[in-house]
Amino acid sequence: MTARFDPIRLGVLDHLFASIAEEMGASLMRTAFSVNIKERRDLSCAVFDADARLVAHAAHIPVHLGSTPACVRAVLDAMTLDPGDVAIVNDPYAGGTHLPDITLVSPVYVGRGRRPLFYVANRAHHADVGGITAGSMPLARHIDEEGVRIPPRKLRVRGKIDRKFLTGFLSQVRTPDEREGDLRAQLAANHTAEARLLAAVAKHGAPGLRRGIDALLDYAERMTRAAIRGMKPGRYAFEDALDDDGLGTRDVRIRARVTLRGGAATIDFTGTHPQVEGSVNAVLPVTLSAVFYVFRCLAGEDVPSNAGGMRPLTVIAPEGTVVNARYPAPVAGGNVETSQRIVDVVLGALAAAAPDRVPAASCGSMNNVTLGGRDAHGRPFAYYETIGGGMGARPGLPGLSGVQTHMTNTLNTPIEAIEHAFPFRVCRYALRRGSGGPGKYRGGDGVIREYETRVPAEVTLLTERRARAPWGLSGGGTGACGENLLLHRAMLRRLPGKITFVLQPGERLSIRTPGGGGWGRVGGAGRRRSRTSK
Repeated sequence: MTARFDPIRLGVLDHLFASIAEEMGASLMRTAFSVNIKERRDLSCAVFDADARLVAHAAHIPVHLGSTPACVRAVLDAMTLDPGDVAIVNDPYAGGTHLPDITLVSPVYVGRGRRPLFYVANRAHHADVGGITAGSMPLARHIDEEGVRIPPRKLRVRGKIDRKFLTGFLSQVRTPDEREGDLRAQLAANHTAEARLLAAVAKHGAPGLRRGIDALLDYAERMTRAAIRGMKPGRYAFEDALDDDGLGTRDVRIRARVTLRGGAATIDFTGTHPQVEGSVNAVLPVTLSAVFYVFRCLAGEDVPSNAGGMRPLTVIAPEGTVVNARYPAPVAGGNVETSQRIVDVVLGALAAAAPDRVPAASCGSMNNVTLGGRDAHGRPFAYYETIGGGMGARPGLPGLSGVQTHMTNTLNTPIEAIEHAFPFRVCRYALRRGSGGPGKYRGGDGVIREYETRVPAEVTLLTERRARAPWGLSGGGTGACGENLLLHRAMLRRLPGKITFVLQPGERLSIRTPGGGGWGRVGGAGRRRSRTSK
């Protein structure tokens, strides 16, 4: 039946559900309190059907593509959502990513229906959720050091906020007013989606929407399988590594073997480094997100972001490794840094299977910076941002410079917004000229961003590609490694990739992000870095 679904109507429904998810995001951005959500747009919104299948995921944060569905499933396994209920969760071991990412899940009932026809969910990165350092991205050894961990529970019960829970949560964070404002913005976003879905039911009818969802998922599956068939079948392997875990373990390897056969792909991470003491451990939903992102990009067409596109993919991620960590491993850096390296490894493995589509390695780090403390009036502040870098060069095109790449899709935080809201300033913001890798097509350049505070501020850096450069492809050269520098008068101190310290007034923190790898040897065809077997 779904194969005969009217393609025009299918396109209408695809755009309908996608627009609802996008409007959720617009509502959340307009009403949020924090610059991290309002300006950087560090959020994701999605629509699910009655069976908790992902129907549409807005073009927000790729690292949430596979993790938000796991979060919704964890909520529904733990409880029944009645009309007016809203669940809250941030537990990475219950479908979350890391603790600052808080997800709200709401049911959408139609009339007096006994079960929801839809579920809607949004996830937003809160600038602080407690923990041992401001910004909740510490160099932790246990997940409880990273902040407040919320297993699936109800924030709102039949239309009324659970004040006891909310008060308890807000008492454990550094900026409670901002946190409550952002949570209320998340509630409003889900309400917006509910209203739009009810209007869609009134226009198209529930049975028509259900048939349309089945057809959309089947369509995404067919497109993904076609994309895989367009690659050279075989087995491909690639390995790369994280610089370190911030606590002494270096060269944290990630290994993938990708098998392409008959329109399906198996991605096997056996041989990847065991989970480590530091926070670069990733939970399984983050790994699934990274894999899904790679194949969606390589499809070369506008594949709908729904559960159908995940059907042709089988992921093997041994438990207890950095790509499928066990409790109580800390995971703050796994979401933001390890996810990037997983993308690098899967792309590297597929370079021989799709040489006309796979780019060289991009920046490979979200270059995470958190600053926190108290301003001149004694008021607490906590700030978080990621910084862009160089994109890897592509077959036929150079890489872009100064952009967010792969698993992050956030915007630049305007300097005016930073200096209006926080007691520090951005002294320099420029492209890092010449940091892109050489080649027939050059990699994009990284970024230089420098901060100076007016008050002492606790700083935590979670950065990568400071020791292992982004690789080139087909003979292209590597991009420049990133650098973290502390500048004080005429003195310069090189900082590790992962560190917590106090930035004093008069000092400058300079973040210099990696460039992307180059593609193609000038005047020659070059070599591929993947190992291939059939």
